[in-house]
Amino acid sequence: MAKILIIEDNPTNMKLTAMLLARVGHQVLQAVDAETGMALALTDRPDLILMDLQLPGMDGLAATTRLKQSPITTNIPVVALTALAMKEDQARAMTAGCDAYIAKPIKYQELYATVNTLLAARQA
Repeated sequence: MAKILIIEDNPTNMKLTAMLLARVGHQVLQAVDAETGMALALTDRPDLILMDLQLPGMDGLAATTRLKQSPITTNIPVVALTALAMKEDQARAMTAGCDAYIAKPIKYQELYATVNTLLAARQA
C-alpha cells in the first residue's frame, strides 16, 4: 500500500488517524509539527500527506505552501485535516495548495475515500 505522512500535534487525533490508515495496510509516518513533517517529506517522499492546519510554530497552510513550492515534494497530494470547518477555511487551504480538505472530527469513510481517490489519481 501507500506511505502516508501524518502531520498532527494532537496525540489522540494522531493515534486515531494512524490506526485507521494502518488498518487498511498503509505505512504511516508521523510528525507533530510542520518543520519535522517537511523534513520527513523531503527525505522519505511519502505518497500522500495529511496536514493539520493548526500546528505549533509554522501552521499547516504555510507548510503546505512550502511543500508545493519544492520540486521534490510538489507532486505529493496534501489533505488538510482541520477543526476549522467554514467555507473560508476550506478556500484558504485550497489556495495554499491542499488537494483535499477533511473537517474534524474525522469520519473514517471520508478519510478512506479521499485517500483512495488521491492515491489513484497520483498513480494514473
